Amino acid sequence: MHMNRFLKFLLLVAVAGCGGDTTPRTDWFSEYGTLETGTPIQMQYGSPDMQPGTPSDNLIGAPVHRMAVLLPTTGDNANIGNAIRTSIEMAVLQNAPQNLSVAFYDTASDPDAINMALADNPAIIVGPVFANDARRLRDIKPDATPVLSFTSDATAVGDGVMSMALMPQNSIEAIVQEMVSDNVGELIIISPDDASGQMMAGAARTAAQTYGIPVNGIFYYTPRDTESIKDTAATASMNAARTAANTRAKTVLSDILTNEQLNILEKSSLTIQLDRVSKSETMGALPYDAVLFLGDGDDTETMASFLRYYGVSARDARFYGTALWDGSDITNDITMAGAKYATMPDMPMSFTALYERMSGTTPSRMAAFGYDATNMAIGMIYSQKSNAAYLLDPSGYVGANGLVRLTPGGENERALRIVQLTGSGNLETVRPAQTNFMTPIYNLTGQHFDDADAMDLETPGINPDDYITIPARFQEKYESETYGTHITMPIATQIPENTITILPEDDSDIIISPDFEPMRLESVNRTYIDSVEIEE
Repeated sequence: MHMNRFLKFLLLVAVAGCGGDTTPRTDWFSEYGTLETGTPIQMQYGSPDMQPGTPSDNLIGAPVHRMAVLLPTTGDNANIGNAIRTSIEMAVLQNAPQNLSVAFYDTASDPDAINMALADNPAIIVGPVFANDARRLRDIKPDATPVLSFTSDATAVGDGVMSMALMPQNSIEAIVQEMVSDNVGELIIISPDDASGQMMAGAARTAAQTYGIPVNGIFYYTPRDTESIKDTAATASMNAARTAANTRAKTVLSDILTNEQLNILEKSSLTIQLDRVSKSETMGALPYDAVLFLGDGDDTETMASFLRYYGVSARDARFYGTALWDGSDITNDITMAGAKYATMPDMPMSFTALYERMSGTTPSRMAAFGYDATNMAIGMIYSQKSNAAYLLDPSGYVGANGLVRLTPGGENERALRIVQLTGSGNLETVRPAQTNFMTPIYNLTGQHFDDADAMDLETPGINPDDYITIPARFQEKYESETYGTHITMPIATQIPENTITILPEDDSDIIISPDFEPMRLESVNRTYIDSVEIEE
């Protein structure tokens, strides 16, 4: 039976240029906002929410409904396009009525693919994959034609072009929420030095500010460049300052032991300290307790290895990442055990098993996006609702990649889980994905994020005197400098709680209060003011 349906599917694709349903559809946003948030719709084969149209849709002579698909099925990205195509064919075989016409257009080999797809007046377009194609389609398509693309670039969607891909800000906000649960105090951001990395760093900075976590540094590296990654790790770890502090501490302890008259207890204490300090190459606390990596798993694994080499231990800072870690060898790295990242739920076994039978390969996340997009497109075409009322249902949909809902601006919200690396290749789910949108998941959806500039570490520096104890009579003689100081942020004035502040109406008013005691003001030392650099 499946083979017969597949032959009918091929026949419909072949005759996609003949006839069609010309019934005008409702304007795009006319009914949006009329629905309440409730139980999400299940987009799975056999679900009562996923019915293949009405009986009349399978009758001979029924009007043909068109769906156009824009994918790169040849060229350098053919593996992506063909993986999505396989999942689209799966969804059509499972759920589509016989009067659905699906036409594929290769965006890699045919520069006119978008115009050809639009010429057939499709009810909906699935694809394209890349942002430039999505922008071009958005600029020339009819306003009423919805598009389910696979770009994660928020600047390429809108005006009826929506994305089924995971939006980076969802993964970033989800992991920042986990940092709050972990009581992270201060963090640094390490990101690839490219357009995507700079945008993601901007989103991460905004998310951290929204959730009250100070960002004490933003660092960029050249992707896949080991030397650049190494240099970035050295800078982010304060390796030079911490090494200098450690060297100075050893020198002080050694000089006192060698050159000064000491009693037995003093000599014993200094000897023990020198032995302890000599076992490490670095010294001093870092001005952060968390690192957010915005690169993929391969670059992160290399960066984390260098950070460990430069003395950033698991006790110093926790490691966090995004869904870009999915599918990488980082899950097998024992040094990354304990690190957390945000990702989508596991794909259903029913989907992966059928995909493997059809293609002989394991489905990727992009393939699952294609499956969900096709089921959503079929549901829209045969729904009694308007396009907007169906696609933008605030209750969302549950598909192969979990819970998702589209937004009027073209972005989407995906429910993500938080997983922790164990070092054995297995992932431990520490926070499951939310199952509905009855409670809002995100605060940053629809926001614009400016690219983040690189930011040097905000740090008071490392003074070795804070980490060793020497006899008081030698402290002035062996006083050390502070290494690596860099403070540009304004110093906030803390007002103690329960302080009573009484403001007179004018300068001549006398303040009368039992809690008020006049105090003579000391003169202000100008040098203290000038020594603080204030960032505008």
